[in-house]
Amino acid sequence: MEDTQDIDAIAMLQDPVRRRLYEYVVAQGREVGRNEAAEAIGVARTLAAHHLDKLAGAGLLESGSRRLTGRSGPGAGRPAKVYTRARAERSVSLPARDYRTAAELLAEAAEQAGLDAGLFAAARRRGEELRDSAPPCGDLDEAMRTLAARGYEPHLEAAEHADHPGHDEDAARAEDAANATPTLRMRNCPFHAVAERFPPLVCGMNLALLEGLLGADGAVRARMDARPGECCVVVETSKNNIH
Repeated sequence: MEDTQDIDAIAMLQDPVRRRLYEYVVAQGREVGRNEAAEAIGVARTLAAHHLDKLAGAGLLESGSRRLTGRSGPGAGRPAKVYTRARAERSVSLPARDYRTAAELLAEAAEQAGLDAGLFAAARRRGEELRDSAPPCGDLDEAMRTLAARGYEPHLEAAEHADHPGHDEDAARAEDAANATPTLRMRNCPFHAVAERFPPLVCGMNLALLEGLLGADGAVRARMDARPGECCVVVETSKNNIH
């Protein structure tokens, strides 16, 4: 039954307008209203609302409501419907495969046997292999492109908070964010399902992988800085390269 639901949900993205709306909402990493989504992809609000509700009904988006004006009380207006990416994963494998169970069993065995160091070393080597003969990342822009290509969905934290203050409490932090050291955070963890069960092991593996991928001695560095709903690793300019 779950496989059928996943197939039906993924099939929803075959419609080009629906897919563009989904990709836009996912890329924002925050609640998106109907007007904003419609304007972003250049369609009528009624059409955007129809497709957004279809995506929510299929479980690809989650919907809620809040006042987008940032005001409350009389005259603040009615709450607007907003959308965010659904937390549930969707996947289809034909024929059926169960790599998650295999990964969880291997992680459990590694954790119980105390094989952390060996796993981290292997992850760092794999990152270096993925980088191939390329030099370490030269700046955050290059790191962002590299991470995006691996499915991490990176975003520049300082600039994003300054450009999209959103709620009142976010607006209060906007000035501090604009003056902060730029940091790449990642909305997606490719190992999320296993990391939830074995966070120290899998997050440490992820950090080592990214150290190898980005280059440990380059202009950027990866470090742990876990935040709910995002990857446990962040990337910033190496202190040795700040002038």
